[in-house]
Amino acid sequence: MNGLDKGPILVTGASGGIGGATVRQLIAEGAEVIANGRNKEALTALATETGCRTLAFDLESEDEVSAALGGLDLYGVVNCGGFGGEIATPMDTDISVFDKVMAINARGALLVTKYASQSMIRLGAGGAIVNVSSQASLVGLRGHISYGSSKAALDNITRVSALELGEHGIRVNSVNPTVVMTPMSAWYWGRPEVQGPFLDTMPLHRWATEDEIAAPIVFLLSDGAAMISGVSLPIDGGFTAV
Repeated sequence: MNGLDKGPILVTGASGGIGGATVRQLIAEGAEVIANGRNKEALTALATETGCRTLAFDLESEDEVSAALGGLDLYGVVNCGGFGGEIATPMDTDISVFDKVMAINARGALLVTKYASQSMIRLGAGGAIVNVSSQASLVGLRGHISYGSSKAALDNITRVSALELGEHGIRVNSVNPTVVMTPMSAWYWGRPEVQGPFLDTMPLHRWATEDEIAAPIVFLLSDGAAMISGVSLPIDGGFTAV
């Protein structure tokens, strides 16, 4: 067995592309999945398609996260819920947007980790947490002062959580994807003056797909990654290596 059947796995941001792909791949591997997301229609459709359970809570509310996860038996977590914010420089950033990006991408993931890990420790069977970070945390990307900062914070949450939770047999890792070209991201990354230089720099010269991000997430949750903890794994076509 691949170890994905050890208990329920919570996936936040499951109504988005990467989150949805992760749910589908986990279900295909025999996992029991609990999906959380902001788009209720997309979440309902995903549940109908895959048979996953759904669980509603707001990543910005500690009360809601605590109420939803307190006492909930979990073996794994994928912190995929996120907010892109704005494309802005440090000189013209909207600090209220910065605060919201940090509240969802970093604080929200920490809240889920806080209460999910309490469940894992209570059960005493170990566990695995995967945080969906970004290439924007590893290098400086123009316009990404808010998003990149939030994901850099998330990478540190990963490292410290791996240190603190390791004694309980709980592994914590991050994946750091490049852009998945969706209608939401195309408005910026699809611009010729942005897309051209970026893909010219990337060794693989193409954007990622949702499934290409989901597969390493599933691997990091599995027994095949039993000795991997505290890493930030670029899934970026080599972009951050050059």
